[in-house]
Amino acid sequence: MKTKFDFDEMPDTDWCPGCGNFSILKTIKQALDELNIDSKKLVISAGIGQAAKTSQYINSNCFNGLHGRALPVATGIKASNPELIVIAEGGDGDMYGEGGNHFIHAIRRNIDVTNIVHNNMVYGLTLGQASPTSRRNFKTPLQLKGVSSEPFNPVAVAISLGASFVARAFSGDMNRMKEILKKAIKHKGYALVDIFHPCVSFNKINNYKWYKDNIYYLDEDYDSTDKMEALKKAFETDKFPLGVIYTNDENKTFEENLVAYKKDNRPLYKREVNPVKAEKLLTFN
Repeated sequence: MKTKFDFDEMPDTDWCPGCGNFSILKTIKQALDELNIDSKKLVISAGIGQAAKTSQYINSNCFNGLHGRALPVATGIKASNPELIVIAEGGDGDMYGEGGNHFIHAIRRNIDVTNIVHNNMVYGLTLGQASPTSRRNFKTPLQLKGVSSEPFNPVAVAISLGASFVARAFSGDMNRMKEILKKAIKHKGYALVDIFHPCVSFNKINNYKWYKDNIYYLDEDYDSTDKMEALKKAFETDKFPLGVIYTNDENKTFEENLVAYKKDNRPLYKREVNPVKAEKLLTFN
């Protein structure tokens, strides 16, 4: 089904046949369409990598920056114009590796941004090196004897820092992934959606069957506001829980705490510029 976020002619994609990025792209567009998001008021900020190319295949506004820098750009966009819907999107290497420090502080600031991470546990763009989320003993062209480091746990980190929305989805289940994405986009505050998906070319271990055998969905009566229970779920690795794992509505968003919006909630571009004050700011004595 065509959405307003589809191009009349789809740009050529660089993804391998069978890549989970295809279903994530399709599902993001469907979720945005079903939420009736105005494509002119949507901005997708992305870094570098196969997952980060997703922004280029969505008919809306996008910014592709440096590797790992999607979140600070998204912060600036949202702070400049809180009326925009802002998504920061990329892969596990982009967001948790190169962008790991930005990931931590975006959570602490509680920016009103949806952070979508394509987590395939490998670097796909650069041909199969271990990523921060690669499992122990995973062998790659560089880690010949297998990964020895503890895998980065983005869900546990986000919950421990008090993120306002933390969820995990699976690209092989588009219907449930779509509902999770819709909840994240509607949420006010920082929302993480960590999406498991296979890299069919460079990760032969964590394939579609592996994910299906190693995931389960949270019960409908699960209480996502219980932080300690959410942390317990985050540390489950024999089988990974999927769904909305943690929600926290106690903190104001980053934009609400900005002094610029305390007395005037209009976006900066809608305000009149006082030429005298502007000249003083731009004049160096």
